[in-house]
Amino acid sequence: MNLWKLRLSVFGTLAAIIGLSTLFFTAILTLTGAFDWITLGIFIVLFNIAQWLLAPYLIDAIYRVKEVSRSNDPELYGMVETLSKKSGIKMPRVMLAKMPVPNAFAYGSPIAGTRVAVTTELRKTLETEEVEAVIGHELGHLKHRDVQVMMFVSLLPALFYWIGFSMLLSAGYGRRNERGGGAALIGMVSILLYWILTLFTLHLSRLREYYADRHSASIVEEGPRKLSEGLAKIVHSTNRVKKKRQKVSSLNSFKALFIADPDRAESDAVSLMHAGAYMPDQRLVQEVLSRKVTTLDRVAELFSSHPNIVKRLKALQELA
Repeated sequence: MNLWKLRLSVFGTLAAIIGLSTLFFTAILTLTGAFDWITLGIFIVLFNIAQWLLAPYLIDAIYRVKEVSRSNDPELYGMVETLSKKSGIKMPRVMLAKMPVPNAFAYGSPIAGTRVAVTTELRKTLETEEVEAVIGHELGHLKHRDVQVMMFVSLLPALFYWIGFSMLLSAGYGRRNERGGGAALIGMVSILLYWILTLFTLHLSRLREYYADRHSASIVEEGPRKLSEGLAKIVHSTNRVKKKRQKVSSLNSFKALFIADPDRAESDAVSLMHAGAYMPDQRLVQEVLSRKVTTLDRVAELFSSHPNIVKRLKALQELA
């Protein structure tokens, strides 16, 4: 994906989210008493900020994350240290998560600091050079402040959801006068806008993934090849794990943080269905690239926080 096209898409999506939100907020405040909605807005904003500040501690608890030191894992620690310098950012804390699927994620907050975590299964599944490329991707998220950006844009859909919920609840308590009808209308439009903004937010999340992929390609030697191979293996391995365990419920809590979406593993693995478990790395990648992206794939991608695996690997091939 062309860099300027990517940047225009990011800024265009942000502008659409903010513009739609501002327009509808203006309409609501014009038609209703401003105080109640301002109070609701302040409550939701404060709730989401508190969630953002405390989320790293919650993530550590859910995914059984432990900090890695130079002494107990010099290879992983050294990778993060070297790539942080190349990225021009302060080195984050290095974490290891005990999870049954191969994945990695970057997270943090002003009070918890920044962190990069890889799962125990990722270390087992990927070669060292592929782990390096995955870490480069996660450092890209930190460099581009994606945690903060996505927190900000996620506030707006949440706000409209609660406005819609409150208005529909209010209208449903027997208020059949003219104001009750207006509340129901505002509630339905708010819920509709919630869905529209959610789609914009998911689109922005997918663009940030492309940005992070590009960052990895720029700081890791042969980054596009290494990351392509790593992503193909992650998808293939995650699908096998989910088939064995049927349900890995805890993966869904913060799946937008991951380098690959666990929920898309099964559909993405269709791209690998002709590939054997022990197929050479590049042949595995070529199997994905040879598959056409169908209309059904494009529709499914609209509701995902991560790009379609075929499109993502093609973008990496362009960088190579």
